Amino acid sequence: MNPNESQLPESKFTRRDFIKTTSSAAIGTTFASVVAATTIAGKSFAAQNNSTLKIALIGCGGRGSGAANQALSADKNLKLVAVADAFSDRMDGCLKSLQKEHGDKVVVPEENRFIGFDAYKKAIALADVVILATPPGFRPIHFEEAVKQGKHVFMEKPVAVDAPGVRRVLAAAAEAKTKNLKVGVGLQRHHQMGYLETMERLHDGAIGDIVAMRCYWNGSGVWVRPRQAGQTEMEYQMRNWYYFNWLCGDHINEQHIHNLDVINWVKNGHPVRCHGMGGRQVRTGIDHGEIFDHHAVEYEYADGSRLFSQCEHIEGVWSSVSEHVIGTKGTCDVSSHIIRGANKWKFDKQGAIDPYQQEHNDLFKAIRTDKPYNEAEYGAHSTMTSIMGRMATYSGKSIEWDEAINSKIDLMPKAFAWDANPPTLPDKNGRYAIAIPGKTITV
Repeated sequence: MNPNESQLPESKFTRRDFIKTTSSAAIGTTFASVVAATTIAGKSFAAQNNSTLKIALIGCGGRGSGAANQALSADKNLKLVAVADAFSDRMDGCLKSLQKEHGDKVVVPEENRFIGFDAYKKAIALADVVILATPPGFRPIHFEEAVKQGKHVFMEKPVAVDAPGVRRVLAAAAEAKTKNLKVGVGLQRHHQMGYLETMERLHDGAIGDIVAMRCYWNGSGVWVRPRQAGQTEMEYQMRNWYYFNWLCGDHINEQHIHNLDVINWVKNGHPVRCHGMGGRQVRTGIDHGEIFDHHAVEYEYADGSRLFSQCEHIEGVWSSVSEHVIGTKGTCDVSSHIIRGANKWKFDKQGAIDPYQQEHNDLFKAIRTDKPYNEAEYGAHSTMTSIMGRMATYSGKSIEWDEAINSKIDLMPKAFAWDANPPTLPDKNGRYAIAIPGKTITV
């Protein structure tokens, strides 16, 4: 469940800030004339503006609060009816913020506010559409349950932290298709006009055959939550979730997935193998858990083209969050939406809707109009691309896609309880074992 990301003031969203001037126009243009028949959570009804869809939020931290805000802004006939979290201290602030923004669209009585490891099941049961925004380790479990109960889903990226989790997501995605359930994944670049127009040109051959790529998520890092008196080991790790692989998957998975996903989109597929290097040189504090602070991975795609990938969490370094490709007839700064060469072009349209908002607009439009909509498969493949990169940097080995996705190494705990042991435990000095390239086994 959600270990409550950054501090969230009552009236401020920390992750997906809603741009009122764009979203209000989008609501009017996207949904005003929708009158099609559809299936919601297994029930057929006329998807007119007076048909209210019920939403459940699983994970009340900053990310979940922001996603719920945008979901409620996507369609005027929605209600948030249930929330679930592992901790109670974030739920009230989340609901107050959403109520202030959306008024009577937020109707969550005390009996619909669920706390604990199994809280998600009860909240899912009350909704038509479910938002999954806990730490990534829980995503396969929650997604399976939502599909089992016949609910439409928006789930944040990444969708897993290990290969068994990816396989569970892919299986649930296939089941969702058979049930006609709509599934969105928080890889919002797929809903950003500049990226969409750039990709269309690249796929139409604007720079010829693409022979090399590079991408980055280099920055100073994120928050740290020190251990508090009285916490069990399970609670400490869930509060400080970014630094434990069973919860986060390392920052190559949690953040760099965005850039790796863009390159998979460019190539219309995932890599076939990779090798790389990484380590833990600067962010070595006792609360930095077990993750690396830098990764550099070279991926190979089926056509032989190579992606050179970097991500790091180190203060004072060169900072870049971007994607670039090289073709036989030119180059493209994908993230800035610029093509150089014979077919030079630059995206210059103004007033595009915030992509964090647009991804929810698109999901609810698909629900209302009963159009096929399932982003789980490419979300799972991009997640696996990130995990495979971690496998390579932790082990120092060349990793093949097939061996990676079929790995039996399961990072999740054997039991979920506050007094249960997480998969990794500290030594007598409070420190955790760190992967050693050349020695650590990852597949």
